[in-house]
Amino acid sequence: MTKDVEAASNDGMDTISLLALLLTLSAGFSILNHHTLRLPVTIGVLVFSLLASLLLMILNLLIPSYDLQALPRSVLGAVNLPTSLLNGALSLLLFAGAMQVDVGHLRARLASVAALSVLGTVLAVALLSVAAWSVFALLGHAVPFAWCIVLGAILAPTDPVSVVGMLKRLGLPGPLQAVFAGESLFNDGVGVVIFGVTVGLATGDSHGVSALDIALSFCREAIGGGLLGALIGWGVLCVIRGQRDPHIDLLASLALATGSFSLATHLGMSGAIAVVMAGLCFGSGHNGASRAELDMPWTLIDEVLNVLLFMLIGFEILEITPRLFTVLATLAVIPLSIAARALSVLLSILPVHLRHWERGRALGILTWGGLRGGISVSLALGLPGGALRDLLLPVCYGVVVFTIIVQGLSMERVARRLYPSGHAGGPDPS
Repeated sequence: MTKDVEAASNDGMDTISLLALLLTLSAGFSILNHHTLRLPVTIGVLVFSLLASLLLMILNLLIPSYDLQALPRSVLGAVNLPTSLLNGALSLLLFAGAMQVDVGHLRARLASVAALSVLGTVLAVALLSVAAWSVFALLGHAVPFAWCIVLGAILAPTDPVSVVGMLKRLGLPGPLQAVFAGESLFNDGVGVVIFGVTVGLATGDSHGVSALDIALSFCREAIGGGLLGALIGWGVLCVIRGQRDPHIDLLASLALATGSFSLATHLGMSGAIAVVMAGLCFGSGHNGASRAELDMPWTLIDEVLNVLLFMLIGFEILEITPRLFTVLATLAVIPLSIAARALSVLLSILPVHLRHWERGRALGILTWGGLRGGISVSLALGLPGGALRDLLLPVCYGVVVFTIIVQGLSMERVARRLYPSGHAGGPDPS
């Protein structure tokens, strides 16, 4: 990190200037997208930030005397996406997503959501780990199996930011939307917990830790975080009950989102799962006019943070050094990640006997809609430096960009084919 970047992180005015630069770029890319590509705004911003990054990389090759990537890299260093997202914006993004979930539909499909979030994520990690390990060996670049498990943990959970944003555009049945959103919100926390355990094992930091210790740690983080979030959420509801001031509701919700995440993390629990439970509890206690007044500011917060996040994802390509092997590995892992997603969804829902999945339509929706996003990129960027990070980071980045652009843009067509317009917005298929 340069002295200028260090100053930016320590000086309040420089921090404001950094935020102004990010907002200006995101606004400019949004306007360009509106007048040209007309893609969903988050995907459009991602595409333009990718194009800008690729242009800088090409110009840097043509004009090597000028390091044109120095400024954007210093900005990325100042923002520090892993820290900013995983310890900052994630609490607000998850809370906003949880507020949009229909708690009634979620409660009716709770067994399905739990199976997909926990069992499905674990199965996806296992399946993708074995597949990636085999592919790397076939390509002549064997990777230790422990690091393949880390790769699986990074790519297994779907991204709630991408999924919830996508669900806004699709007219899927309410119960299916609840399963979709609920899984993406909870498996995010489960994936982060698994990632922390697997990185410790891969680097040797967890040497001597037994399977029982891992299981207890997982239960403390996942179950403890969920119980803590629900307790705090209902507690805040009880405190503000009886008043009708929308400003108090908004301030209380902001305090709940950031406070539940921070407290859970401080206690060694999953902040992601805690804030999701807090958001579900808080959202279920509001309806009618008060809910409409609360939804408006949270929708704005969600959209602004989404655009900033997707723009940063596009610029993070500057952190990647392209090599022939990583390109081949990425092209091989992309279809494997889709296959692992399909198998994990199928196998995880067998025990709960989902009788209403007519002709596998929901399986197709959940498989193709399993987008990865900022969480996966942040986890990959947070890997310890070295040759294995240089190998795994481009693969993770390629899978994320493919799911967001290719799967995200084609998802509406897939949904129309599986759930025709006359049925997609209609009653529960059950």
